[in-house]
Formats: sequence, structure tokens, C-alpha cells
Amino acid sequence: MADSSIWNQEITIPQTVISFVDENVAKYFPQGSFLESISPHGASYWTRTAQIRTIDPKGNLRSYFLKVSEGDTGKGMMLGEFYSMSALHNAVPDFTPKPIGWGSYAKLPDVHFFLCEFHEMTGDIPDKSGLPKKVAQLHKNAVSKSGKFGFPVTIYQGRLSQDTTECSTWEESFSRGIRRFFEHEEKAQGYDEDMSQLRQAIMEKVIPRLLRPLESEGKSVVPYLVHGDMWDGNTAVDAATDLPIVFDACSSYAHHEYELAPWRPKRHTIGESCVAEYLKHMPKSEPTEEFYDRNALYCM
Repeated sequence: MADSSIWNQEITIPQTVISFVDENVAKYFPQGSFLESISPHGASYWTRTAQIRTIDPKGNLRSYFLKVSEGDTGKGMMLGEFYSMSALHNAVPDFTPKPIGWGSYAKLPDVHFFLCEFHEMTGDIPDKSGLPKKVAQLHKNAVSKSGKFGFPVTIYQGRLSQDTTECSTWEESFSRGIRRFFEHEEKAQGYDEDMSQLRQAIMEKVIPRLLRPLESEGKSVVPYLVHGDMWDGNTAVDAATDLPIVFDACSSYAHHEYELAPWRPKRHTIGESCVAEYLKHMPKSEPTEEFYDRNALYCM
């Protein structure tokens, strides 16, 4: 969860990009739709977001949620979110807004967008029994068809690209992912000897010690589809159905326990009680006695 200093920063994407509906966005509307309005909606650290209201050819109101970014990084973010949200929606359709498309503006080729159905949300945190059950349903419904970990496209957490290279083992997949985080950290903050030593210890000692037993002595890890960043700010309650709904996914096929990492910090409302409820539907992996140690590692 980003702190207030990040939240209070000015978004670098100009608001003008959501002051009109570009023709490449409009191509996703049913032919003959009439544009009623576009207006800023929601809050984002890295993008501009808006609600588009249209009248379809049958006279029905149809609303869309538009997310917009810029540059090569922004393009990757929009592509990654579209494929992430599509995978989640295909697995559990009532758990996410329906993704509709992504692309680049015709008028401004360096501006890129993600478009999905608009859902009115209450702003509440989902029920602490309903959400974990829904997450477990997601995991049970979506297993990697190739049997590999990772994801077909590069995904982003915020503006940071993730290593989603397809891997045969969870240890390799997680190692590649955390190595990329260390690389982003060093690029942003510069080289630090203490951090370098910590990185070496985590990569060479901690990860093998905690993850290798999951895939040793006949045991295996199933690569389940995960949302990837399911903290309080990426969950809500659908006002129309009163069901939990999630968004802003950065998905991959991973160890199912990896999904629980954002539920560990005490500052998050979705916390220990949700973990306990989830484990009623999806059990801990063996060795079960190391579950909380793995959870601490995944939370880094």
C-alpha cells in the first residue's frame, strides 16, 4: 500500500486525455451507440481514470470505465492489465468488471488505454468471509494449462515491470520475480552494500530453504491464477450485487499462498481473519509448519 506522500503527488498524465473519447476507444462500443458523457472517476497513483456514459442502439444506458496512461511503460501497463483482468474474469465472471479492450489513441499514439464495464462500488471492504471464499474459487477455477508458472505477457505493479517468464518450478518463478524487484530498487536508489548482502542472502539461502521443500520428495506446487495485488485498495463491494469485486490486477500463475501476502501487514483491513477463512477452502501447502515463514517471504 502506497503512503500518503505518493498519493499526494501530482499525476504526470495530463487530465486532457480523459476530456474526450478517442475513436479507438469508441470502436469498442456497440455500433450506433451515442456518447452521453465522459468524466473523471476514481483515483489512481499512475493513470487517469474516467467513466464513459453511452446510449446503445436499443436506448439502454451503458457505462464504461476507462484507464489511460502514456509512453512505453504505460502501454505495457494497459496490456498487462487487460490480459490479467481477462484471465480473472474468465475464471470467475462475477468477481471482476468485464474487460472490453485495450489499445492506443488514434489522435495521440503515445497515449494508451484499458477499457472495461463500469460497476458502481460502495467503497466498503468486502465481507471477511465472502472475499476469501471467492478468492479460493478463483484459484480452484484457474490452473495453468501448460503446467508452468508465470504469465504470457509482462505485467506491472504500479509502473514497475515484473518478470513473468514461464518457469517449470515455483522456486525459479518466484526467484525471477523478486530479483526484478531488487533491480528496480537499485535503479531507483543506487547501489548499497548492505542491500546487496541482503539480496544475496535472500536469493541464495532464504528462497531455497523455504520454497524448495514445496517441490521436493514427491511434492509439487500447482500453478494457480492469482490476482497478484489484492490489498484493500484493489477490492470493493459491487453496489448492484453486494458481492466482492476486484480490479487493478497484475496476475500470474503462482503458488496459491502467494495471493495472501498483502493480507499480512497490520495496516491493511483485509488481514489475519481473511487468511484463516481462506484456508478453510484452500489448505496450506506442505510443510504446513512453514506456512507463516513463506507468507513473510512473499510479503517482501
